[in-house]
Amino acid sequence: MPTEPPPCAWAFPPADAAGEADLVAVGADLAPGTLLAAYRGGFFPMPVEGLPDVAWFSPDPRGVVPLDTFRAGRSLRRSARRFTVTADRAFGTVVEGCADPRRPGGWITPEIGAAYARLHRLGWAHSIEVWDAAGALAGGLYGVEIGGLFAAESKFHVATDASKVALVALVERLRAAGAADRLLDVQWTTPHLRTLGARDLPRADYLARLPAALGAPPAFG
Repeated sequence: MPTEPPPCAWAFPPADAAGEADLVAVGADLAPGTLLAAYRGGFFPMPVEGLPDVAWFSPDPRGVVPLDTFRAGRSLRRSARRFTVTADRAFGTVVEGCADPRRPGGWITPEIGAAYARLHRLGWAHSIEVWDAAGALAGGLYGVEIGGLFAAESKFHVATDASKVALVALVERLRAAGAADRLLDVQWTTPHLRTLGARDLPRADYLARLPAALGAPPAFG
């Protein structure tokens, strides 16, 4: 079971306090207790250029991947046969891959990486690794799991389809754990994520579903 860290020393506002704005709060820190309180309240952190402090987002709408309707296409299933998938075997390396500064739109700072490494050591953050036939890391993803909420933070690939295979493996793991209330949160939907089944969920609906998801059993352990 994950280890509960010292409680958050900060008070978060309601996740809808900023109206239609996605950016709701600025400040606090990246301590494990703060991060867990944020996810439990519907937030996630992301650096914003020009802001010296941590920015906390609660998008409206929120991107989610419905587990009951997700389907991997035939070509992706064929591609998956080229890889081996593991979980929590190389968390730090996956985060490094996601944080590669050569990637466009990179946002994972050393401070963000260290914060999630601390959560991983406590049992709250997890990775899916995708390995090629030569045993090299071809892609992966990482995120935070609290009960039945899995908040996917980032993914990467160095081989075609590897990050997609990681998402397929994550969905399969979450499905296998059962619980109709489970939530796979991907923050914002992008055209790429839409091709993999992501859809927009109004923030009010996300926040309404969040307590039940938090109370569901975790899929990692």
